[in-house]
This record gives sequence, structure tokens and C-alpha cells, in this order.
Amino acid sequence: MSVTVETAARTAPAAVIVAIDGPAGTGKSSTSKAVAAKLGLGYLDTGAQYRAITWWMVNNGIDVEDATAVADAAAKPVIVSGTDPSGPTITVDGVDVAGPIRTQEVTSRVSAVSAVPEVRAQITELQRSIAAEAPRGIVVEGRDIGTTVLPDADVKIFLTASAEARAARRSGELKGKEAADLAATQAALAKRDAADSGRKTSPLAKADDAIEVDTTSLTLEQVIECVVTLVEEKRSA
Repeated sequence: MSVTVETAARTAPAAVIVAIDGPAGTGKSSTSKAVAAKLGLGYLDTGAQYRAITWWMVNNGIDVEDATAVADAAAKPVIVSGTDPSGPTITVDGVDVAGPIRTQEVTSRVSAVSAVPEVRAQITELQRSIAAEAPRGIVVEGRDIGTTVLPDADVKIFLTASAEARAARRSGELKGKEAADLAATQAALAKRDAADSGRKTSPLAKADDAIEVDTTSLTLEQVIECVVTLVEEKRSA
């Protein structure tokens, strides 16, 4: 059977926007990248963008505890995110910052910077434009995607896990001198949760229509399969 352009258009899966939210240590990044790769979608780590703008603030001598100074500088850095799930990239003013944004120095300051409304407005606009331009759709992970950034996303997932499981996973991600014991890591996560959930602008929250997936006792493969199934069900509906 010959396949015409019209036939291909009808049989190609429609672009789908998938929002995956949840606190740190629930498996968002690993799950999101794998789901995007399996389904041929783009991938966007929104947390990396907040880390990138925080890195820029620190490197440009902006006092991150001074909300006014942070707000005044929010529009200055140019952040570009590559959305290939097999090799996502992020640059600030043309500089590759994929490594530097994961340091403890940035991690300890990102909550303060991301709580500033002007920063969130700037980054949210960037995230929406990236999602709108994704030709086949995209998996977007973060903390306020389903509630604020992309409230009309086709599929919304909210990942959770016990505090102990999250701390174990996050501690396992740390390397060298930044590796911490479980108690310290758990305390740091609790502090980050409180900051993210308590901020006035776009706090961490589960969207009313999001599907909650508790990853505590699931393997990464099981979580990926669960999300892939949910997205495929949406596509075929």
C-alpha cells in the first residue's frame, strides 16, 4: 500500500504535552528522559533552567537573598535548553553550564532565586515557548508544570516517594566531597520541600487532574512503563 502525505498525517500520533511534577528524589528526571525517548518526544528539565539563572546570578555578583536585585537582573541572562532526551543541553549566554549548575553552591541558592516572581515569570515564558514549538510533543518535568506552566497539558503526572527513599536516591546521585550521609540529605530535601511548597508564586503542588504515582517501592523501569502507558492511552483515546 502506498502511503501518501495525507495518510501519514492521519496515522502519525498527535503531539502530546506531558507534565511531570514532584519533589526532588522521586525519579522525575530519569523517568521523564526515558519516557520522552521511548515515545519520540522532546524533553525539558525546568529545574535546570532555574539552576542556570541561579548560576548566572552567583557568577555575576548578584546577592541572591536580595529579591529586588534578583528581580532587576532576571531578564539579562539568555538561557537555551536543548530538548533531545538522549543528550539534553543547557547554556547561559552561550556557555555550557550542564556541570556547573549541579554544584552545591547553586543547589543551596536555587530556592531563593526561583521564589522571586520576576524570575518565575521569565522562566515560565521560556518554558511555554519551548513546549509550544515541540513538533511531536514534549515531556516537561518540574514542580509547577501541571498547575502553572502548562495547565492544559494532555497528561499530568505527580511523582511522590517516602522521605527515606528520596534521600537514599539523592545521596546516591552525589559524588566525592559533596556526597552526604542520609540524615543530612533528608534534612536538605525537607528544607527544599518547605521552600518550594511555601513560596507565594507557583508553589510545588499537585494539579487537581494529575495522576499521582508513588515511586517508593517501584523500580525505575516500572515507573517509566506506568507513565508510558498513561501517555499512550491518552494518544489513542
